Amino acid sequence: MRKSLPFVSLALGAVLLTTHSNAQQADRFAYAVTDIQQGPNWNFLRKLNLQTGEYSQVLLSGNDATAMAFDATSKKQFTEPVTDQLYGTAANAAFATGVAAMAYDKKNNRLYYTPMMIDQLRYIDLKTMKVFYVTDQVFTGKPQKSSDQGNIVTRMVIASDGNGYAMTNDGRQLIQFSTGKKLAITDLGSVVDDQANKTVSIHSSCSSYGGDMIADDNGNLYVLSARNNVFKINIESKVATHLGTITGLPTGYTVNAAAVNDDNKIVVASATLGGSLFTVDAKTLTAAPYTIVGAGWQTSDMANSNLLVSGAKAKGGTIEMISRNETNSGDGKINIYPNPVVNNQFAIQFNQLQAGAYTVQVTDVMGRQVVQQAVNISGENQTQTIKLSAALQKGFI
Repeated sequence: MRKSLPFVSLALGAVLLTTHSNAQQADRFAYAVTDIQQGPNWNFLRKLNLQTGEYSQVLLSGNDATAMAFDATSKKQFTEPVTDQLYGTAANAAFATGVAAMAYDKKNNRLYYTPMMIDQLRYIDLKTMKVFYVTDQVFTGKPQKSSDQGNIVTRMVIASDGNGYAMTNDGRQLIQFSTGKKLAITDLGSVVDDQANKTVSIHSSCSSYGGDMIADDNGNLYVLSARNNVFKINIESKVATHLGTITGLPTGYTVNAAAVNDDNKIVVASATLGGSLFTVDAKTLTAAPYTIVGAGWQTSDMANSNLLVSGAKAKGGTIEMISRNETNSGDGKINIYPNPVVNNQFAIQFNQLQAGAYTVQVTDVMGRQVVQQAVNISGENQTQTIKLSAALQKGFI
């Protein structure tokens, strides 16, 4: 999933920059947590085909309290049921107390989630369908859920940086968790309101609790609340900007689940009005009906790996060729020095490039790749050192 950015050619070779995007090979599905009968019992995992609007049969019955899960650290199966002070052995069920926050980690083929009333991060290995519980780290650190449901986690997503993010209803905790072999959970603290939000606050139970969260390709999160308000959250600053309210939804419709489809539209579902899906245009926040094939289900959450394409990244093109004696691209966006290379390394200075994840590829004059290195650009002026093998012939890149 890449979109080519400009390339810079040096004396005897080239440096090619690419940035990651979901423009290709987008997921045409979303995992969904649904009921199995009318009522607030969101314990069943299905797959929603975003092309046809058809829900699959149940992939996992999350209300089975007799099934033994696995420890996420040791990878060993529990020999005794997991218990909770309030819910006893009922907490042993994979989706105990219902699930309203879920994120799909495509790289590791995992589905991360947390039960609403149990303070624990869990995930499903989608290859084996084994369920793993994180028992050596707390999630929110608040096992006692407040009466106003403010500290319940109902929003979760894997962002463009590859990390998972979850947020409580009241926005007082934005939690980051790493994916892969070594899992780490970090409390990033409270999200804050943009001064422009005026009367609509990210912390308000009347306007902003519940719903779901998606991410874009430029380091932002988007909360779609159950009351159909939309907030854009910058991960670094943790500032939440109110973008507006979704229009075109039926009266009483609550947005509880959201996922981006391959048309860059946001598909939303409701936990209260089952069988009604809509697509939302991210620019206008206007909803349009989305036809369901077969049975519809009340849906408390959806997740796939698609990022909302924000349009903020460069669209491509060619930077002017660099001659043997020049040290920059001609437009000031990229400086490369020294040229010729000294001590088998050179530096690339990035100026005024959009923040994001890039890949630097260095090729020789025959077009053969000699170096590939990931670079995360986070600021307007950033320098990255590229090291070359000592076995390469001396001279220019």
